[in-house]
Amino acid sequence: MQNEETTSASGVETPADTLTPPARKRPKPGERRVQILQALAAMLEQPGAERVTTAALAARLEVSEAALYRHFASKAQMFEGLIDFIEQSVFTLVNQILEREGATGAQQAAKILTLLVQFAERNPGMTRVMVGDALVYENERLQQRMNQFFDKIEATLRQVLRGAAAADGSATPSVDAQVRAAALTAFVVGQLQRFARSGFRRAPSEHLEATIALIV
Repeated sequence: MQNEETTSASGVETPADTLTPPARKRPKPGERRVQILQALAAMLEQPGAERVTTAALAARLEVSEAALYRHFASKAQMFEGLIDFIEQSVFTLVNQILEREGATGAQQAAKILTLLVQFAERNPGMTRVMVGDALVYENERLQQRMNQFFDKIEATLRQVLRGAAAADGSATPSVDAQVRAAALTAFVVGQLQRFARSGFRRAPSEHLEATIALIV
């Protein structure tokens, strides 16, 4: 006897065809890595979230922990993936600010501070990485990388402010630029720390324009 639940001569699918579950698509190369990093960042966005475990991360993605380690050798590598994203995103935009003609050093410094604050506000999970809250129990080299990130920000601010200090007639433009760059870096780090430790309730952009006008 023929099975009646087949495709008819007219080409119309019968219930047997429509009930067949679709084949699960395999992630494209690199896609699963991105999904893991996105899930990690999302978990870090939860106010009061403590240390993220690979077990919890795997459960969120509905995969095994072994599946995570097929894409990352360790959890430290996952955090390094987030740090790579932070560095690439921020410094690509910093370079664009530096390449624009006609802006003064003070204006460039103000834009760099605004960029950092806006990036953090749009990426709360990344903010916890930037200020080190998410790295407390992780590999020490991760915190060292974030320290180097802010050292590079401070060096960039020092570079743009040196010209501004010289233009203002400072007798010690390098020293003045160094002091101002350190103060501005400390300011932006403080804004990000308050944002993270308030459970993301205190926006780092609060009174930002007025504050920058006072300190830059």
